[in-house]
Amino acid sequence: MANVHICTDKNVLFSQAADLFVKLANEAITSRGRFCVALSGGSTPRGVHTLLASEAYRQTVAWQKVYCFWGDERCVAPTHKDSNYRMADETLLSQVPIPQENVHRIRAERDPAEAANCYEQTLRQVFGVHTGTQPQFDLVFLGMGADGHTASLFPGTPALHAEDHLVTAHFVEKLDAWRVTLTAAMINNSAYIAFLVAGEDKAATLKAVVEGDGQPEQYPSQLIQPTHGRLLWLVDQAAAGQLSL
Repeated sequence: MANVHICTDKNVLFSQAADLFVKLANEAITSRGRFCVALSGGSTPRGVHTLLASEAYRQTVAWQKVYCFWGDERCVAPTHKDSNYRMADETLLSQVPIPQENVHRIRAERDPAEAANCYEQTLRQVFGVHTGTQPQFDLVFLGMGADGHTASLFPGTPALHAEDHLVTAHFVEKLDAWRVTLTAAMINNSAYIAFLVAGEDKAATLKAVVEGDGQPEQYPSQLIQPTHGRLLWLVDQAAAGQLSL
C-alpha cells in the first residue's frame, strides 16, 4: 500500500511538508555536509516555501549547505510569471541566506534540447557522477495534476520512456508548450520523494493513481516508485475524499 498521510487542510499539509524538509535537511547536513533538494512548481509548494521562509522556520536550516534544483521547468525566461524558478526565488530563495552558487536552475530560456542537456551536465558535475550512474537527491517535492502528470511527465508523451537520460525536453501538445523535466528514472533514484497534493479536483485521479491498476501511460505519477528510497503522499482531506484508506 502507498504511504499516504492525510492532512486536515492545506495549512497542515504545508506544515507537514516544511517539517519534512527541515528534518531531512538536518540529517543530510549532519551526515554528508549538504542537503540536495529538487523543488516543484505550483500553488501547494508556494505555501511550503512561504512557511520555510517564515520566522518560525528560517533559523532551523543551515541554508549555506542547501543545494536547490528543480524537477521541471516551463520553457520561459526566469523572470516570466510562469517560471518555477521565479516562484521559488520569490517565495523562498530570496528570503533565506542560501548562496547563489548553490542554486541550480534549469536554463529553460534556451533551446529546449540544449536546456535539457545543459541541466543533465550540471547534475553530473554537482553530484560528481559520470554517464551510467545517477545522482541522488536527498528530497524531491512533486505535485500531481488532475490528469495524473507529475513534474512535466504528461500522459502519453515520449518523456515517459526517456530512461537513458537524467533530463529530457519535449513538446506537450495539449499545452502547446515545451517543457524540460527530470526523467522518472532520475526521480526514482532519490532518497526521499514527497508528493504534495491538495484540492477536490485531484480526488478521482489520486484514487486511480494510489489504489487503481497500473496505467502509467494514463497516470504518469504511477511511474514514481523509488529504487532505494522512500515515497510519501502528503494530501489534504479534499484530495483524499475518494480514497478507501
